[in-house]
Amino acid sequence: MELTKQLAEAVLSADPLQDQRAVEMARNGLLDAAASALAAKEDEGIQKLMALVEQEGGAAQIPVMGQGKKVSRQSAAMLNGYLIHALDYDDVHSDVRGHPSAVIIPSLLSQLTDSKEYGDRFLAAYITGVEVMARLGESIGKAHYERGWHNTGTLGAIAAVCAIGYLKQVSQEELTKAIGFAGAQSAGMRKQFGSDMKPLQAGLAAKTAVWSIDLACSGFGGNDSVLDGALGFFSLYGDQELAESRLLEGYGSTWRIVAPGLWFKIYPFCSAAHHAADAILSLMREHAFLPEQVKQADVVFPPGGDAALIERTPLTGEEGRFSVEYVIALAIFGQTLTLDAFTKKTIPSYMRTWMKRVSREYDQTIEPHPDAVPKGRFTIVKLTLFDGTTISKRIDIPQGAPGNALSIDDIMKKLNSVTDDSHAQLMLQAVEEGNDSSYLQLLA
Repeated sequence: MELTKQLAEAVLSADPLQDQRAVEMARNGLLDAAASALAAKEDEGIQKLMALVEQEGGAAQIPVMGQGKKVSRQSAAMLNGYLIHALDYDDVHSDVRGHPSAVIIPSLLSQLTDSKEYGDRFLAAYITGVEVMARLGESIGKAHYERGWHNTGTLGAIAAVCAIGYLKQVSQEELTKAIGFAGAQSAGMRKQFGSDMKPLQAGLAAKTAVWSIDLACSGFGGNDSVLDGALGFFSLYGDQELAESRLLEGYGSTWRIVAPGLWFKIYPFCSAAHHAADAILSLMREHAFLPEQVKQADVVFPPGGDAALIERTPLTGEEGRFSVEYVIALAIFGQTLTLDAFTKKTIPSYMRTWMKRVSREYDQTIEPHPDAVPKGRFTIVKLTLFDGTTISKRIDIPQGAPGNALSIDDIMKKLNSVTDDSHAQLMLQAVEEGNDSSYLQLLA
């Protein structure tokens, strides 16, 4: 099979705008990404990156979200990707096992030079990017993530190239080459979770996408079958046989931005801990107890359900974004699961000591809920008190996930929490009117 050429053909020939639900979800995604980026505008990491980019110099073309400055197209893609993903507050997609909007939206925004307007085609390109990234996630196989790859980085560049290619209506030959350039540069490691480098991997994927399209459209030479064969992307990174059956099946008949759909977060930490967060908060509401009354907290996952939660003894709130132990402890001590709990500040010693009471368990005999998000996943939080009392709560579909989704009012509330109401309303108006250039300017 010629997967690379066929993917390019499928991308360029489809029409996502025929699905109004997909368009609605894309608008929601733009607003949620804005909230995630503006929440991070004072992040220490973005200040360091901005300083490095300004030292390097370059044309001032595209605004950086919340910074009041413009930088070159590639740098803007990198910086805006970092900002959207900086606090792990941005959307996820269960097929991707990663964060599509943090790569795709900055890549597309980087094309809005000279106040260029694409209107509805911008939304269609975004839908396309999510579609390709989800299909790549399905096609790469579970072992890719489990070996330590960060899907947002490794899959994001190829997906974003397809989004830009759709937006700019490049030729099939150009898109095929661009996919190859992006595949050759795809990277990202889960080892970096809990550090500045984790969100930067999203930004670097966006930058790679912009560079790859530019290379292809300049006529630069490259292989046109990078996804294919024994030396191709899927053979190197995952499962070639799976990709041949999954990547292109029914392309354009439905859209993954709708089903299974984007998951918009209410908590600023890894989605793998959201089930546990909902569970412990529910227990706290239903039962009255103090931290010192809890003898042990058992958190039960299906095998591999906590793969992203690499921190068991975090030292800072930033590391705590990837620690179910920290999330449980915060709730037990009556602290809110909000942005100020997940900064670079050191976790208090009393809380680090208490986290030793939390243990993880894995049970492959528990029947998953048929509508679980992600598929096959659940989390049970079981508390044992010193008086012998045992209480537990199981969550299969966390708040914000498809099937328990946020409404547009919920997303606007999230946006209003990081900017004033008039600004948020202008952003909503720009998104509803398909004014992509105004959306970008309002993010500046």
